[in-house]
Amino acid sequence: MGDVLAGFHAVWEFDTDSVLIRFERGIRKPKLFQALGERRIPYEALSSVRLSRGRRGTVVLHARPRPGADPLMDAADGQLKDDADPYRLVLPADRADRAEYYRDELTGLLGPDAAGPAEQHLVAAPEPPLTFKAYDGKASFDGSSVAFRWFWTGASSAKWKSGDQSFPVDGLSGVVWRSPENGGSAPTPPGTWHNGYLRLLAHGAEEESRDGAEQDPASVIFGLGYGPVHESLPFAAAVLQAVRTAGPAPAPAPQCRPLEPHRGPADIADRIRQLGELHDAGLLTDAEFSAKKAELLAEL
Repeated sequence: MGDVLAGFHAVWEFDTDSVLIRFERGIRKPKLFQALGERRIPYEALSSVRLSRGRRGTVVLHARPRPGADPLMDAADGQLKDDADPYRLVLPADRADRAEYYRDELTGLLGPDAAGPAEQHLVAAPEPPLTFKAYDGKASFDGSSVAFRWFWTGASSAKWKSGDQSFPVDGLSGVVWRSPENGGSAPTPPGTWHNGYLRLLAHGAEEESRDGAEQDPASVIFGLGYGPVHESLPFAAAVLQAVRTAGPAPAPAPQCRPLEPHRGPADIADRIRQLGELHDAGLLTDAEFSAKKAELLAEL
């Protein structure tokens, strides 16, 4: 089609076989869009395109990906709020005619397999290396393995005793991401302070282990501003795409292995900063803060 349709948060550039979505940057723009930057969506990755009325004099052009086509949406599993859905283009109501034209054009380009799931990912996930800070540890992904380095101030005793973890991609069967915004189908149980988590599934493991995410060394938990959607979801999508690309591992499935428990100055400084945040939030007393800070400094 070779044309452009500009909305409030993104611009869609139409090509012969795909649409390039460029997300606008700015203080009031969704942080997930800013983190994604741009995404190319092949038309074969779409299942449908709809046009509907939006709020406050707007219309919404909404493309829906096929199940299995986009690792980002597979990882999100329906938990994204409408204003954070990268497949929604919100436009002023006076552009409804143009939006209707593109809806019809895109619908005509959908392939015969649009109604069914995709056999492989057709949309690229964010490229590694990727990192983000969860509440109880730092997660990093280099393309071949996922590493969790626990924070002394946030990790449970079970995780701390298990040591830092490394999970080769070929030993994983999937990823479970639960939104820190509690917007998905799995609400936070009563009495649980944290919202959301990222769990890695080993081959043969059940989706939900008997241990909660707080105790499971294959999980990191979100909360108190740690593990926000715009950081943890692209991370989960990249891992999921790598897992699907790697395919099944030979039996027996490899298990996670502890990393060397080396605590460098950067790790200690990071944990002291976390202690300060907990102290400022009133979660640690002056005495507890001083004692734990002294223990960390003694490791230098």
